[in-house]
Amino acid sequence: MGTVLVARPAPSRRAQARGQLVALAHMRLMMLMLLFAAAVTLVIGRLAMLAAFGGAEARATVATLAARGDIVDRNGQPLARTIASWTIAVHPRALMGDKQAIAARLAALMPERGEAWFYQQLTKDVSFTYLERRASPQLVEQVNALGEPAIVFARETQRLYPQSSLAAHALGFLSPDGHGMSGMERVLDTQLLDPRTNGQPVALSIDTRVQAAMESELSRAKTTYQARAAAGLVLDVHTGEVIAMVSLPTFNPNRVGMSGADELRNATTQNVYELGSTFKPITMAAAIETGTVTDMSRRFDATAPLHVGGFTIHDAAGDPARWLNIPETLIYSSNVATARIADLMGRERLEPMFRKMGFDTKPDIELRERGRPLWPRYWARTTTMTTAYGHGIAITPLQLANAYATLVNGGMWRPTTLLKVGPGHQAPAGRRVISEATSARMRQLLRLIVLRGTGRSAEAPGYRVGGKTGSAEAASMGGYDRSRNVATFVGVFPIDQPRYVVLSMLDSPIGTKETGGWKTAAWNAAPVVGRVVSRVGAMLGVTPDDNRDIDESDLIPFLWEEPGARQAAAR
Repeated sequence: MGTVLVARPAPSRRAQARGQLVALAHMRLMMLMLLFAAAVTLVIGRLAMLAAFGGAEARATVATLAARGDIVDRNGQPLARTIASWTIAVHPRALMGDKQAIAARLAALMPERGEAWFYQQLTKDVSFTYLERRASPQLVEQVNALGEPAIVFARETQRLYPQSSLAAHALGFLSPDGHGMSGMERVLDTQLLDPRTNGQPVALSIDTRVQAAMESELSRAKTTYQARAAAGLVLDVHTGEVIAMVSLPTFNPNRVGMSGADELRNATTQNVYELGSTFKPITMAAAIETGTVTDMSRRFDATAPLHVGGFTIHDAAGDPARWLNIPETLIYSSNVATARIADLMGRERLEPMFRKMGFDTKPDIELRERGRPLWPRYWARTTTMTTAYGHGIAITPLQLANAYATLVNGGMWRPTTLLKVGPGHQAPAGRRVISEATSARMRQLLRLIVLRGTGRSAEAPGYRVGGKTGSAEAASMGGYDRSRNVATFVGVFPIDQPRYVVLSMLDSPIGTKETGGWKTAAWNAAPVVGRVVSRVGAMLGVTPDDNRDIDESDLIPFLWEEPGARQAAAR
């Protein structure tokens, strides 16, 4: 049987069309796969470039700061802590997305910066720059969702000051590389970075409750009287511990780059001022201690201005023009009577008192930010007379506060400290400047100034405040600006058993309607002390008692109440 050949039927048109479509689909799929592979290769290549060329610089810039010990106040409240946080940065040269669109999306997530700022960062001709420090995990997640591989994230340690600007000048701040630049951060830098010691918080002498009260009252006064600057201190009279240290204007150590020189300067330890009549009790203590004055009833001529060479020393208008005894000299704050007492002492007995108080050297405290006093180059007769009431000599507010602690604590001068006194840091023995008897007499006289003299507005019911006002013309361009003054009040409480010195100072306050135009210390600085004492007395363990006071019975007979006489308006 022969072989039969059968021909394959010719494919239909429909089958041919289907085959062409399948081939076309395969071709398109291959092209898409090639494009995808190319895109993946490009992304991997860019990421490799970031790793190869940007990583080293990023790691150098977003370096984790060394672990740093905490700082707390005397009661254990945190003042400075090291915390873990996130940093958001970018490699501008490696950005893949549209920079304007990315800037807009970043601004929506971080509106405090603004789109223009972010666009400026993204277009910088640098390989690395920061976008945000101390970022929250939530923000990091949101930025990461943008999908831009050139935006990078890093965990790092950050110094956090949880109390914001509270006690800023006492604490100080850090440099970008994590070292102390000022304040106790600088003083304690080695200790806080040492792994052997940084696990234990360092306790400062500061009490945040007292610090907050002083900052509040001083800020209120600075605003009310439009002062250029202000300073406030609370000092333990027996240990030298600084319980509160306020300098205004201030700064936020969390955002120190936003502060200027005036904010960073510590007015309590760096600025020196002629502090006027606050020097008079120190002069009087010297007169009593040296035996120049032995009788409180002894009177000195204050009937007219005192002319010495080409200088004239006078009292404020309205002060009693008569002979004044020792208590009256301080109550009425007489320049003339004080100058006569200083003239009687002479340089050889007054100058040593100022040196024993440390007025010829920088303030004795741990801080590096300390100003040098303006000490007279030549002690003429007039120098002795004018320095006796605080003119011609300039010191820091801290030195003045410490001098008052010496006047009332039994006569012992001690260096001040910002470290809490206790085990491992004991208060130094100090040095004797005046006797117990002289100190007791000064406590009486300071109390009389508040009860009957220029310090009346500093009284805090139940806390028995003693102290002295001082208002001196502000130094300017080698002379004095008669339109400005420095107003100061230094108070002590409770004066019968002294525990704390409280100082407030206003630089160039103005008079107001409430003060009748007066801009002297009795009207502005003294009330600050009264309010602070009322707020913090109980916190510091002082129980108010209206039935207690210092015994002044031996001095009261020497006081002459002049009918219709106006009390001194506070020098």
